[in-house]
Amino acid sequence: MAQLDEKVAALVDRAPRDDDSDEDALIAALEDDSELDAFREQRLQQLHEEFDKARRLRASEHGTYGEIKDEKALMDITTSTKLCVVHFFKPDFNRCRIMDNHLESLAPTHYEARLLKINVENCPFLVTRLKVQVLPCVIAFVDGISVDRIIGFEGLGRTPDSFTTRDLEARLIRAGVLSRQKVGEEEDRQARERSKNTHNSDDDDDWD
Repeated sequence: MAQLDEKVAALVDRAPRDDDSDEDALIAALEDDSELDAFREQRLQQLHEEFDKARRLRASEHGTYGEIKDEKALMDITTSTKLCVVHFFKPDFNRCRIMDNHLESLAPTHYEARLLKINVENCPFLVTRLKVQVLPCVIAFVDGISVDRIIGFEGLGRTPDSFTTRDLEARLIRAGVLSRQKVGEEEDRQARERSKNTHNSDDDDDWD
């Protein structure tokens, strides 16, 4: 995945997530930066392209975290969309609700990927095909191919029950399904607040 120039990335991530009308102000900030003389035109072009890309992706439901009810629809999305993250869940499982909180915080900051969830009871074929046995199960797809799988909270945080949104973000960046670190302290705090009243069980929810 092509990396944005550091200055351009910082400006893009500062933009309002639900309104790109502030693009002119950000471009003006880029033009006024005295450090950018040698690369100004290149960075301006990159900024324009990134805003255009953001508009196209947000128009196709990127930047949201929604539930898909039908497994064929999910298969169509994962095979037609370059970057997808899918949470296989059950609504009455505590850990699935915790994972939901973190994915909801990630979605608006990472419009480059589709973040989705599906109830395992609605996708028996995929559950069997992908060997989903422990919930929550989060699978990252690139061009329709699974590139990473998070089983329970395995590999997140210093302990299984203390991971943050940024821990999850870092894991998905390493998998190549998210572009770069974007989650700030405020998103992290909001996810922790939403999870505060959710009680963990000691073990992952094995639903088979």
